[in-house]
Amino acid sequence: MSMIAQTIATAPFADQRPGTSGLRRKVERFRERHYLENFVQALLDTIAVPPGAALVLGGDGRYFNREAIQVVLRMAAANGVERMLVGRDGLLSTPAASHIIRERRLHGGIILSASHNPGGPDGDFGIKYNTDNGGPAPDQLTQEIAARAAAISAFRVLATPDVPLDRVGAHSLGRMEVHVIDPVTEYAELMERIFDFGALRELLGGGSFRMRFDAMHAVTGPYAREILERRLGAPPGTVINGEPSPDFGGGHPDPNLTYAPELVSIMSGEDAPDFGAASDGDGDRNMILGRRFFVNPSDSLAILAANSVLVPRYAGGLTGIARSMPTSRAADRVARHLGIECHETPTGWKYFSNLLDAGMVTLCGEESFGTGSDHVREKDGLWAVLFWLAIIARRSLSVERIVRDHWAEFGRDVYMRHDYEGLPAEPGAALVADLRKALPSLAGTHLVGREIAFADDFSYTDPVDGNVVAHQGIRIVFNDESRIVFRLSGTGTEGATLRVYLESYEPDRTRHHLEAGDVLAPLVRAAHDLSRLRERTGREEPTVVT
Repeated sequence: MSMIAQTIATAPFADQRPGTSGLRRKVERFRERHYLENFVQALLDTIAVPPGAALVLGGDGRYFNREAIQVVLRMAAANGVERMLVGRDGLLSTPAASHIIRERRLHGGIILSASHNPGGPDGDFGIKYNTDNGGPAPDQLTQEIAARAAAISAFRVLATPDVPLDRVGAHSLGRMEVHVIDPVTEYAELMERIFDFGALRELLGGGSFRMRFDAMHAVTGPYAREILERRLGAPPGTVINGEPSPDFGGGHPDPNLTYAPELVSIMSGEDAPDFGAASDGDGDRNMILGRRFFVNPSDSLAILAANSVLVPRYAGGLTGIARSMPTSRAADRVARHLGIECHETPTGWKYFSNLLDAGMVTLCGEESFGTGSDHVREKDGLWAVLFWLAIIARRSLSVERIVRDHWAEFGRDVYMRHDYEGLPAEPGAALVADLRKALPSLAGTHLVGREIAFADDFSYTDPVDGNVVAHQGIRIVFNDESRIVFRLSGTGTEGATLRVYLESYEPDRTRHHLEAGDVLAPLVRAAHDLSRLRERTGREEPTVVT
C-alpha cells in the first residue's frame, strides 16, 4: 500500500462553524463524503503542528468514533504530524485528554465527542480541538478554523490499513509514530496526587458506606472501575452501566434527573445507598445524589469551595472561584466569606482557561453539571465525585446534611433550569431577539409583584487578555436578588435549545425545606409573561427540568 500522501479535491460545507464546544452534527452528516475530512484538514492547517510536536487523540466511544479516529490518523500522517498518542480502543475522556496534554507537554489534542448528546447511528457526533494548555480552543482559534473550512478546496490523506488500537504499544503510519496509551492509569495517578486515597479507602472499603456510580455506558466506566473499585476498594457492582457503548446502551448520556432514571430510582428506593453519582458521554460532567436527595450543580460548586480545605491539594486556600453567568450565585457568597474573588464568565470552559492559567482561580463550575479545578483545563466529572467523597469521609455527614448545613450558613439560592429542546431555530432566535429589543424599557417595571432592578444582555471582558464577548444571555434581575436568564444553547445539533434559568435567594433557614418548583413558580410565570414563550414556541412544558 502506498505511503505517499494523496491530495483529494473537495468543496466547502456551509455548516462547519463550531459552537460552544467544537463542531457537533448528526452522525449521518459527519458520514457524508468529505465532511469529516474537510473539517480535520481545516483544523490541521490552522493549528500548524511544528516539527517534533505531538497530539493526543481519542473520543467517548460513541457511534462513528473508531472510523473517525482512523481518518484523523491518516490525515495527520499525510499532513506531516510526526507523533500521535491515541487512547486504547480509541477511548479518551475529555478531562484525561486535558491532563495528558499538560503532563506530556503536547501541542494539543483532538477529541471526538458530542459530550452529553445522544449517540448511535441516528445520534450526534462531534470533534473539538484542545490547545497546549489542555483547554478548549479559544474563540479566535475557533474562528480561524471555521474560516479555513469555509475556503477549503482539498485535503491530504494516506491510503493505509487501520492502526490496531486494542493494545498499548507503538505503530508506524507512514513517517508518523502512533503510540496507543492507557489514559486510565495516568488519570488515576493524577487523582491519587489530589486526594487522600487512604481516607477514601476507609470510607468505601469499610462496609457501612454504600454508593453507586452510573457511567451511563459512556467513557467514564473504565476510569470509575479502576479508581473506585480497584484502587479504593468499593465492592464490585458499585459502578453500574460501566461498559462503553456506541449508543450509550440506548440511553441519553446526560447526567440529570431525566436522563439517568436507573440511578434516580436506586437513590430513591427504601434501601437507597448513601451516595450516588453519574457522569456523561465524555466524562466531564457529574450529577451528585444523596439518599432521596438531589444536589443542584450550582450548590455543588459552592459546597466544594466551602469545604476545599478538606482536600490536600486545596488545603492552602483557593486563589479564586469562577462560574458561568447562568450558574447560581451560591459560589459568590462562599467567595465573599473566604475573601477571594468570584469571576462571572460566559458559558463555555474556554473562558475559565485564561483565569486558571493566570492563577486567578482554583475552582470553577457551570450549572450544566460541570465542575473542575486547576488540575486540568476542562470540567471533570469523576474528580467532582471524589471531591464529594472526600468531604463525606472527613465530615461523616450525609449528602443532605452537608447541603442543608451549607444553606444554614450561607443562605439558599433556590435554582432551576428549564430546557426547551428541539425548537425550530427561527422562533427560538426571534424570541431572544425580541427580549433583547425590550431590555432598555424593563428597569423599574414590575412582573408578578417584583420590581426589575436591571435587565441586560450579558457581555464579558476577559481580565487576562482584554477580549470582549457579547450577547451571552438575557438577564432580568429583580430588587429582591431573584433573576431570570434566557439563553440559546450552542451544544445541540437539531433546531434550537432555549434554556431558561430561574433563581431566588432565600436567607431564612425555616424556608429552606420548600420545594424549588414551589418557590420559583412566580418566576416561571414571569418568564412566560415576558417572553410569551408558550405562544412563540407552542410548548406547554420544558423538555428537561434540572
